[in-house]
Amino acid sequence: MPEPRRTATGPGRILVAVYAIFALAATSRAAVQISTKFAEAPLAYVLSAVAAVIYIVATVALARSGSTPWRVALVCLSVELLGVLTIGTLSVFDRKAFPDATVWSGYGEGYLFIPLVLPVIGLLWLRRTARVSQA
Repeated sequence: MPEPRRTATGPGRILVAVYAIFALAATSRAAVQISTKFAEAPLAYVLSAVAAVIYIVATVALARSGSTPWRVALVCLSVELLGVLTIGTLSVFDRKAFPDATVWSGYGEGYLFIPLVLPVIGLLWLRRTARVSQA
């Protein structure tokens, strides 16, 4: 019987903590933007809310053990990386489409590029925990 995949052990705890901080920051930012100035940049603010939801789900999935949370984390981190690369590229080449920044604008430049690096580290961690589980 395969061992449940444990992603919140060892260095995974730091990953969960960083995702929790980003979940809180992105949720707060999106809530303020949507409630106070949604008409100014609706696309950017909706994308901030989407990022917040992804961070919340990724945090919960990474903090839990088992195959299902592992797969949910894999999907969340993959979507996050795709979002950072897509929104980052669009925001660099078409600044008019994003009159205000999102978490993923400029590849996360407003957050020291952590949104760009975080899903890569998370995916590497998931790959490592998958290997440990199969041993």
